[in-house]
Amino acid sequence: RVTGGKSPVLAITRELAGKLQRRLRQGGTEANVYVGLRHWHPSIGEVYRQIEQDGVRRVIGVCMAPQNSQMTVGAYIRKVEEARAQFSAPSAFTCVRSWNTHTLLIAAIAANIEETRRKFPADSTVPILFTAHSLPLRILENQDPYPQEVRATVEAVAAKVRPEVWRFAYQSQGRSEEPWLGPTVETMLGELEQAGHRHVLLAPIGFVSDHVEILYDIDIEFKKLAAQKGIRLERTPMLNATAPLVETLTSVV
Repeated sequence: RVTGGKSPVLAITRELAGKLQRRLRQGGTEANVYVGLRHWHPSIGEVYRQIEQDGVRRVIGVCMAPQNSQMTVGAYIRKVEEARAQFSAPSAFTCVRSWNTHTLLIAAIAANIEETRRKFPADSTVPILFTAHSLPLRILENQDPYPQEVRATVEAVAAKVRPEVWRFAYQSQGRSEEPWLGPTVETMLGELEQAGHRHVLLAPIGFVSDHVEILYDIDIEFKKLAAQKGIRLERTPMLNATAPLVETLTSVV
């Protein structure tokens, strides 16, 4: 309820899809852009049936998660393959598994960081706390690329904005008892407090749009925790369906 009663992800993604389709067609690519979800409607299976009905012969999948992981991007690919298996001669399918260091993505994130920096006093040191969604620690047993993918995004953005101080943390760990990737945001805020910092700019580089992990975990829980520590926390705006993300995806596909 405190975040509006529902996640805005579907509406944002549909808006983004519409803008991407128009941008591709303006550039001479006659493409249809579809939105399929793994845990809600329209499901990937439902959307793939529509794709086949529309006579599409080639499909390019792009997950709205720049960093590759078998638990996230891989799970979407498996859902698509399940849907394709229902047809005797399905359309060809390829997937962009990773776009974590794409030049336009890094530039867009960096621009939002610079915009958010202006909220703080000009003469203050403002550490940047980069975050990405945590995953169960067991992904490391299968050499999952996720930690390296996330780190590469962080380092590319840091190289562009050149912060005096920066840290990285995983956020939104699950409620299961198994261990999850760390360090946590809570731990990093504690370290920054101990170091005497009173301002923190949080940049959730593992996300491209507003949803519960942004609107609740960061905007409510982390801001509350930071305030208790005497820290003013501001986060970067999400890319959502803005022109920089549309241009990034146009280049990606």
